Amino acid sequence: MRTGSTWTGRRVLVTGAQGFIGSWVAEGLLEEGAEVLVLDRPAAELSRFRLRGLQDRCTPVTADLLDAGSLHAAIEEHGVGAVFHLAASAIVGSAASSPLSTYEVNVRGTWNLLEACRVVSEPPQRIVVASTDKAYGVHEELPYREDHALRPRYPYDVSKACADMIARSYAHTYGLPVAVTRFGNVFGGGDFNFSRLIPGTIRALLEGERPAIRSDGLMQRDFLYADDAVAAYLAVAESLDRPALRGRAWNASIGQPVTVLEVVRELMEIAGAGAEEEPEVRGVGTPHGELPRQWLDCSAIAEHLGWTPAWDLRRGLERTYEWYEQALGRMAALSSAAPRPAAPRR
Repeated sequence: MRTGSTWTGRRVLVTGAQGFIGSWVAEGLLEEGAEVLVLDRPAAELSRFRLRGLQDRCTPVTADLLDAGSLHAAIEEHGVGAVFHLAASAIVGSAASSPLSTYEVNVRGTWNLLEACRVVSEPPQRIVVASTDKAYGVHEELPYREDHALRPRYPYDVSKACADMIARSYAHTYGLPVAVTRFGNVFGGGDFNFSRLIPGTIRALLEGERPAIRSDGLMQRDFLYADDAVAAYLAVAESLDRPALRGRAWNASIGQPVTVLEVVRELMEIAGAGAEEEPEVRGVGTPHGELPRQWLDCSAIAEHLGWTPAWDLRRGLERTYEWYEQALGRMAALSSAAPRPAAPRR
């Protein structure tokens, strides 16, 4: 815990705490001395939330993002002082195949939560809504800055851009202390969505398989190690104590674009693969629904909030690989219990 932490004793609601990034944020808040409330919903047996014992350290509350009344009652009853809204339908491929449920959760769920925060007798003093770098959409000029227009095209990207704008509208219209985060691709131990690039590649390597790339491997992306993501979330939330910074969006990432192929090769080197070994490149060009180039300008959060990443990509990948290597037994149990995707979405 940081000396003089402003989170000590504060009641904080973290939506999506049972998910990958949410579990990191919930644990970070617990370490800061906060009382963490989570929506009462089941967490997978093989999830970071359970593996870290967070179900025993967080307080469950009965509420549903799609039920505005239950959210209002929970926030009122528990005297919630801060909210981190990370719950979302977050898999790009699933969003494309099931757009209605994606819009329901990501858009309606966000306005339900913000409206509940607005109308309770004592609104939370800090509300952070997780958007994404994908909300920016297609731009010739890169890296993305926070003042770039949002130009999403595909269901997941559009749903997050809608939530992004709704959140900022509550700050500017009603004075609600809201900020939005637009982070790069967060990675770290405990992500069991193996359709994602980094956990999928690591699993293949640990199982002695040659990693497969669905695209041509030349897409450029920006990444952020989970520990740095937690620090950025807390910095953004604490900035809301300054009224002049409310209603803003903040970028955060390592700030160094790399290709998919470079990430996979880096992981292969960490795993000890021979120099002559190469991943299996299965695709040509950029898959439908993906953008060829995305990365972020993070100068604003560094200048105004003092946040900079402590982890570079290589060190973050090494720590992540070590985590999965130690969890190989649990991963094998998951692999036998659930069907694997035909090919990772990369």
